[in-house]
Amino acid sequence: MSNPDFNLLAALDALLAEGSVAGAARRLGLSASAMSRTLSRLRQVTGDLLLVRAGRGMVLTPHAEQIRDRTRQTLTEARSLLLPAASGLDLRTLRQTFRLRTNEGFVETFGAALVTAAAQAAPEVCLRFVPKPEKTPRSLREDDIDIEVGVLHGMGPEIHLQTLFRDRFIAAVRLGHSLVTPMPVTPERYAACRHVITSRQGKLAGPVDKALAAHGLTRRIAAVTPDFSAALAIAAQSDLVALVPASFFMQKTLGGGTRQTLQAFSLPVATPEITVSQMWHPRRKADPAHQWLRQLLLTVCRRQADELHRCAQREWPTWFR
Repeated sequence: MSNPDFNLLAALDALLAEGSVAGAARRLGLSASAMSRTLSRLRQVTGDLLLVRAGRGMVLTPHAEQIRDRTRQTLTEARSLLLPAASGLDLRTLRQTFRLRTNEGFVETFGAALVTAAAQAAPEVCLRFVPKPEKTPRSLREDDIDIEVGVLHGMGPEIHLQTLFRDRFIAAVRLGHSLVTPMPVTPERYAACRHVITSRQGKLAGPVDKALAAHGLTRRIAAVTPDFSAALAIAAQSDLVALVPASFFMQKTLGGGTRQTLQAFSLPVATPEITVSQMWHPRRKADPAHQWLRQLLLTVCRRQADELHRCAQREWPTWFR
């Protein structure tokens, strides 16, 4: 093409990212037939089939695999040319939706404070909290999200990260549970109970089990839930012992949902601290709006975490240290 149609670049990016005509059509808000016609044009322009049938689905050709990352980078660069210069960023008029991939516990603990702080500085900004079905860098690399919040794990060397706060796991049981009367809670008494844990992947073992194993102990996992709220709900109405982050439990307590039904205490075995970070792709490093968002997350999360820690010391000076 002597004068290429650069509108095709976004369609090419969507097709290569989704690996299907239907998925690309949904991403761009087009009909499947319109996207199919665009694919035909792209095949003509590039001289390659790009997507070929494989059973009931479609797969990328070798050439499509080769240009997928370059296509995303080129599209991102092209879009950045149309963004305001750093000196021209006006938070009062900034209209942008930021996509934050987090788990439900983070949203429940820090979501309200984040939304409030964002609205005060940039009233036209929207924070879209995206669920986290998996823990991979794919969404960051493909620019499907702006920031990932969580515990660093296999995100790749190119991903930037910054520690937001540190947390730890604690135990929670219903008021009057036999485990906390009489004191103290020993590793043996803790392990002898039935437990409810949280895992998106359904894993049954973690750092607590490793710590118990050092004492020659194992615990019985009676239930696995997808989020911490569900684990606390089960513990509040049974004899199961829940395992939740301290910050999450304290936020629930401050909100009035658990104070009358649950009691928290430190684990009787030593487990590593939880380091919660924000992660982003290098393409967003110099984006002034993204820089503002990262600083907002850092400020709000650290302030909220410090406040929750002080509350914990005040509410449970003996049990929750």
